[in-house]
Amino acid sequence: MQSFDIIVIGGGPGGYVAAIRAAQLGFNTACIDGYIRDDKYSLGGTCLNVGCIPSKVLLQSSENYAELTHSFAEHGISCDNPQIDIAKMIARKDDIVNKNASGISFLFKKNKVTELHGWASFKTAENGKYVISIDDNGSAQEVSATHVIVATGSNSRHLPQMPTDNVNILDNEGALNLTQTPKELCVIGAGVIGLEMGSVWKRVGANVTILEVADKFLSTADEEVAKELHKNLVKSGLIIKNSVKIGEIVNGDNQVTINYEHNGESHKLVADKLLVSIGRVPNTVGLNAEAVGLKLDDRGFIVVDADCKTNLPNLWAIGDVVRGPMLAHKASEEGIIVAERIAGQHPHFDFNTVPWVIYTNPELAWVGKTEQQLQAEGIKYKKGKASFMANGRALGLGNNTGFVKMLACEETDRILGVHMVGPFVSELISEAVVAMEFMASSEDLARIIHAHPSLSEVTHEAALACDKRQLHG
Repeated sequence: MQSFDIIVIGGGPGGYVAAIRAAQLGFNTACIDGYIRDDKYSLGGTCLNVGCIPSKVLLQSSENYAELTHSFAEHGISCDNPQIDIAKMIARKDDIVNKNASGISFLFKKNKVTELHGWASFKTAENGKYVISIDDNGSAQEVSATHVIVATGSNSRHLPQMPTDNVNILDNEGALNLTQTPKELCVIGAGVIGLEMGSVWKRVGANVTILEVADKFLSTADEEVAKELHKNLVKSGLIIKNSVKIGEIVNGDNQVTINYEHNGESHKLVADKLLVSIGRVPNTVGLNAEAVGLKLDDRGFIVVDADCKTNLPNLWAIGDVVRGPMLAHKASEEGIIVAERIAGQHPHFDFNTVPWVIYTNPELAWVGKTEQQLQAEGIKYKKGKASFMANGRALGLGNNTGFVKMLACEETDRILGVHMVGPFVSELISEAVVAMEFMASSEDLARIIHAHPSLSEVTHEAALACDKRQLHG
């Protein structure tokens, strides 16, 4: 039986990063991963294989097509009868995923991480070691380790009345692998996946209707930026309905019928495809947690403390399988922190400085408290808001919708939250994250020189606006 200092279960953005960092710190480390794509093992987890990376590839391809067909004429660029090859678009996405997965294997070799494949489950815990069984397509082996980091991620949540088949009723994986544009696409769930994938297929010709059970659009985001994004998405042609009650769903041979109620009226929508994006659930099924007494909560999440320690000694858990936001960068950071804590270091993690991004057009990004949270908590704050409308760089891009909003403590001026909707705010948000990590004030950002012309000038203007001295608005 092979024995290691650390075994990481799961090769997604939390697991593979944890394994690499552990190896860098001198631990004999193995990573076990069982994800199979195109009949072969593929590292990277949901994020790389059927999540973050492929969705952004398709978003870029579809946005290029939308620019060509709707926007490039303003730049003096014209093209007669533009066409899009969906199969080629999907093939490009697959090629990028393959390159990234191979890249992780390269990093494992470079850092001397042992790469093991198959589905891992706990067998015993004895003599200070955890014994783990690995099922590799019917071929079994056992390995042991002093420390185990569980990073098994999450799975798509399915509708109780109708299972996903990825033929007519899709989850994120099915939505990423369509070989032709559906004429009618219905999306249940107006979260990140629903909005992003709905945008992809709308841009390349689908009629897209998004049905959301919640009363508010993007209730986790700041209301003002959510309202701005909603306005622009509707303007782009997406049909978005909130406060919907989903009824019977009938999966036919080549279409899906969705019955639902909206504003007290009954409706029936016949779609070529139905995308179900109603959240994700922790992936603990098959882990055999009970064999070692690993504690799960009533929703299936592994119970951990602030340091990602479970109820068992030397057993840790990170990423989507534990509390907190289901974000790849949160999982990666937890993986680094756990490896360093095992090594006796004392890194910190602040959930309040985890950035959130939705890669629609315009993009939406935020970090810290929303205005509604500050009001509910009785925290007095001041607000600075600046628009992309007159920003020279945004005008040159042909994308000047949206704004940056900064919230700072009324008494201390410390930045409490920054909320953005507009071009490339997925990149701009990092300045706000750094500022908040260093407990900066709005005055600090207001006094920093920002390049001209650049989109970041809007963040500068928002900081100035906190003190009512905005220069370009």
